[in-house]
Formats: sequence, C-alpha cells, structure tokens
Amino acid sequence: MAKTKTVYVCSNCGQESTKWIGKCPSCGQWNTFKEMHIGTSSQDNASGSLFSHSHSATSKSRPVKLCDIPSHDDPRIDMHDNELNRVLGGGLVAGSIVLLGGEPGIGKSTLTLQTVLNIPDKTILYVSGEESAHQLKMRAERLMAGSTSVACD
Repeated sequence: MAKTKTVYVCSNCGQESTKWIGKCPSCGQWNTFKEMHIGTSSQDNASGSLFSHSHSATSKSRPVKLCDIPSHDDPRIDMHDNELNRVLGGGLVAGSIVLLGGEPGIGKSTLTLQTVLNIPDKTILYVSGEESAHQLKMRAERLMAGSTSVACD
C-alpha cells in the first residue's frame, strides 16, 4: 500500500528533514526548505528518502577549489588528423564522448567515418541510428576508393 509522506528538502543543497527548519544545517542558507510529498511503499528504500542512497545529501558532491584538484595528463589517442587532434586538445581521451552537431546533410557521419577509417591501429565500433549497414558500407567504400577494400579483421 502506498502512503504519502511529507519531507522538507533544501532547495540549495538537497538536505532532507522530516520537519521544516529555518536554517539548513548542511549549507547554512535560510528559508530554503520546501515541502515535498512522496509516496512510500514496500519497494522504496528503507529510509523512505526522496533521493536514492547514492545521491543523498550526505554523499552529495561539494565544491572544490581548482587548486585542490590533482592534475594529470590523460593519454590521448591520435586521430590521424592534425586539426581534429588540435580541437580535441591533442587527441581523443579514452572513455570520452564527443558530440558532433550541425545541420542535416552537412557531413557529420561522413567526417566520423572518414576519421575512424584512418585509425588503423585501433578497433572501432561504429554505431549508427540513422543509416543502414548497407549505406554505411557504400560510404566507407567511396571514402576508401583508391585504397584497399575496407578491413574486416
């Protein structure tokens, strides 16, 4: 059976309280607690918290000064394109995501395919939600014209 529970949540930092309080004990801001009604059931977590345990106010990220953050250079993947490497800060960082945007038909898919075809030392998984496998293969063959056929290793 679901029942409604009232909690008060600080709109500044997300701290929860079972009653309204004037000053947030977590961030120190005044009058930031807002009333929220949540449904609870046997499937909810044991505390009935509005947020999941991993996102509770006690484990929430806190501001950190830039000078307190350790710095290191992540190894970069050479994209075999000087301009693209420059835009990416020296190459692609493993595990990163790069979003290409632009008008339809401007060549985003062609640029991506052309780039990955020129990286022979890496195994690339090309996933497309707009093109069929046949269209992709035809474009790859056009881009590789004059070269050997598309590798199928």
